[in-house]
Amino acid sequence: MLELDRVSAGYGAAQVLRELSLSVSAGEILCLMGRNGAGKTTAMRAIMGLIPLMGGRVLLDGAEVSALAPHKVPRAGIGYVPQGRRLFAGLTVAQNLEIGMRTRSSPPEVLEEVLALFPRLRERYRQPAQTLSGGEQQMLATARALCLRPKALLLDEPTEGLQPSMVDALRQVTLQMRGRGVATILVEQRPDAALAIADRIAFIENGRGGEVVPVEMLRRDPSLLARYLGV
Repeated sequence: MLELDRVSAGYGAAQVLRELSLSVSAGEILCLMGRNGAGKTTAMRAIMGLIPLMGGRVLLDGAEVSALAPHKVPRAGIGYVPQGRRLFAGLTVAQNLEIGMRTRSSPPEVLEEVLALFPRLRERYRQPAQTLSGGEQQMLATARALCLRPKALLLDEPTEGLQPSMVDALRQVTLQMRGRGVATILVEQRPDAALAIADRIAFIENGRGGEVVPVEMLRRDPSLLARYLGV
């Protein structure tokens, strides 16, 4: 289980998150939703240790990962696909994946598992990342995170700007990770995409945790979407 326990965080003196508490279990997809500026990406960065906490803890299977240096958080088993992908553009697909493999000293069969999920990357294996299409780059960013064989996976708007076929391919991989017991936190702005994949929806507003509801409840009564998203 990945848990945020009353996490407060921000940038310098500007506090964004205010005692945010969330939890996601193994084999579950939790979608984090809120208006622009609500603190969704800040929450992801706080989990990864990329910004210092002002209070609270982040726990993975009961161990406090927020006590670790940022470069050790992926080694603990948290894969992160940030908004904007953050690939090593001048390196090849193979080299980007190798970085993921080395992070937790993953065995060679992990690479084969990942390439089986993304056969397009096998075709592009020796190409520089910067020559890939936007959808292929998103596949590579996701694949690199999966090379850690993560216990938990953070996906920050992974389908933004992608064509429907790429969106569907990434969705299917995310569902497969759920089937393998990975705990997933997904930031998604589009309600239709969230309702299609999530088990629960956690709303965030002004850096504070809002209601957390099963996705079936929102399908029956979408009024919470209007309250938290203004749609």
